[in-house]
Amino acid sequence: MNHKFKVDYERCIKCNQCIENCPTKALAPDDYNSPKMDKPKNCMECQHCLAICPTAAISIMDKNPDNSAPIHPINPDDMLNLIQSRRSIRKYKQENVDKNTIQKLKDMLNYVPTGKNNHSLCFSFIEDIRVMDDFRSKVNETIINFFNKKPVKFLSEKFSKFMHMKNAIESGNDVIFRNAPHLIVASAPINSSCPNQDGIIALSYFELYANSLGLGTCWCGYAHAILKMFPEFVEYLQVPNGYQPIYVMLFGYKDIEYKRTTQPNAYTFKTIEKQELEVDFLTKAKRTFWNFIR
Repeated sequence: MNHKFKVDYERCIKCNQCIENCPTKALAPDDYNSPKMDKPKNCMECQHCLAICPTAAISIMDKNPDNSAPIHPINPDDMLNLIQSRRSIRKYKQENVDKNTIQKLKDMLNYVPTGKNNHSLCFSFIEDIRVMDDFRSKVNETIINFFNKKPVKFLSEKFSKFMHMKNAIESGNDVIFRNAPHLIVASAPINSSCPNQDGIIALSYFELYANSLGLGTCWCGYAHAILKMFPEFVEYLQVPNGYQPIYVMLFGYKDIEYKRTTQPNAYTFKTIEKQELEVDFLTKAKRTFWNFIR
C-alpha cells in the first residue's frame, strides 16, 4: 500500500511530532531520526502528519503542505453567537443561491470528520430552484396519491403525522419542503463504521457554515421519511448503490430575520466523580433495553 509518504530532509528538524501524533502508529524514526512510513497498512490517510509538521516537511498522498491553509485563531465569542443565533428557517426567498456560495459549501464539506477517516460520504445537492420545484411537485403528488388509496387511507388514519402531511399538501401548504429553493442529502455507505453519525456530523458542519454565509437552513425530517418510504426519490437524488440517505437539510436565502438569540431552558448536565462500578442485573437489563430500543 503506497501512501506516497515523503519527507523533505532539508526542512525536517527531526522533532518527531508527526510520529508521536500519528493515531495509528504508522510512522517511526528512520536511521537518521527522521520519520518514515513504518506500517503502511495502519495508515488511514488522515494527514495529521502533514498538518502538525512545524516546517512543512511532510507530504502524503501527493499533497503539498505549502498548499495547505494556515491555521488562525477563531474568536470564541463570535463562534458562540453563531451557535446561539442559529434558527430553523421555514421562510425562504424564491431565488437561487449564487454558485460561488454553493461551491464554498461543497469545499467545506471535504473537511468534515468521519469514523476511521472513511472519506466516502456522498452529498446530493439540488442547486436550481426549477429542479427543486420539480422534485417538490413529484413528492407532493406521490404523497397525495399514496395516502388517498383506500387501504392506505384506512391505516394512515391511525398515524396523524402522515394524515397531517397529506392534508396540508392538499390545502396548498408545502409542509415538507417549506418552499425552500435548495436541499442537500448526506448519504453514507451501509458498510461504513458509523454511517448515521458521519452524515449528521457533516450536516451540522454544513448548517453552521451556511448560516455564517447568510443562508438559512432547516433539518427536514419529513423529507427523510419520504426517502425511506419511496425509493424512487432516492434514485432521483442519485444516491449511489450501497449507500443509505442519512438525512435531508433545506437551505436558501432567508426571507425572515431574527433580531436576537433565544433563552433556552437548560439541558441536564452531570459532573461525574470517581466511583465503584457496581451495577445489579436489573439495572444492567434496563440499560441494555434503553440502549437498543431505538
